[in-house]
Amino acid sequence: MKGAEMLRMTMLGIVAMALLAGIENLTAQESTDKPQTKQTQSQSTDTTRGEQGTQLGQERPRFMRGGFDSWLDRLTEAHKQKDWKKVEQLIEDMKQARERRPRGMDRAERGGPPEGMRRPEAGMTSSQDRPLFGNAEVEKKILSVLEDMRQSQGRWMMNVPPQDGRLLRLLTEATGAKHVVEIGTSNGCSALWFCLALRTTGGKLTTHEIDARRASLARENFKRADVDKIVTLIEGDAHETVKKLKEPIDILFIDADKPGYVDYLNKLLPLVRPGGLILAHNVGMRGQIQDYVEAVTTNPELETTFYQQGGGMSVTLKKRQSK
Repeated sequence: MKGAEMLRMTMLGIVAMALLAGIENLTAQESTDKPQTKQTQSQSTDTTRGEQGTQLGQERPRFMRGGFDSWLDRLTEAHKQKDWKKVEQLIEDMKQARERRPRGMDRAERGGPPEGMRRPEAGMTSSQDRPLFGNAEVEKKILSVLEDMRQSQGRWMMNVPPQDGRLLRLLTEATGAKHVVEIGTSNGCSALWFCLALRTTGGKLTTHEIDARRASLARENFKRADVDKIVTLIEGDAHETVKKLKEPIDILFIDADKPGYVDYLNKLLPLVRPGGLILAHNVGMRGQIQDYVEAVTTNPELETTFYQQGGGMSVTLKKRQSK
């Protein structure tokens, strides 16, 4: 084995060991925090921002939930077997997953959600986890494709969880949107949620994706769901391709490279109609998205609130001019 390859293998082993050690520390800290959590939850709801941060900080880290245990088992097994290619792939999978998930949403001391954005109390999201029911064959078909994508295409490809998807559909249908623009198609998950509404509003979706493999997968999913006629997928760097857009936008959804959110906003805000919405995913990633949060909360022409479930989303209204 060449020296460079051996060094790479060694470094991967160190990274894996560091991850495992860090996880053990978080687990130990979590058990220490539990008594404090009970005490904090009994305090008055009229708390200061600092007290809210303490309460958020004592909640269980989000990335420790769900499928993380399965990922950890695979990483541990690959490390034991010295399967460095598998270790490298698992680390890359986690890196991509974390880029799509809000960071600091549960621990204020590590850069929690924007001011006023808090997680709902336990049990408040139970209705969001109930099965989805279609009221027409076309809706049932889209929902079945979404479920198949969840089962067969892996959780790391899902760019929005069902809670967020339901919000996208609700806002699109309630506003009667005719033209939705999406930055970041991935495999087409969020696009299909938009299509659930657009099929009734008579609207269309223009979605942008830089990755050729994901764009190809999204096209297949659009065809399977029979919505390809109302979706235009533009492949390439959206920072450049959005310059070609000329039509008014009813809803703009940004879910791509987080440092680029402000650039997308600046380029497309003029096209968003008065009364239109700008939605941004993963607003809990404060280290990468803080400039965007500042932009949409300090512009007097905009009104912004924050949706706390799922991956976290900002909902911004482009105000109409007063008469």
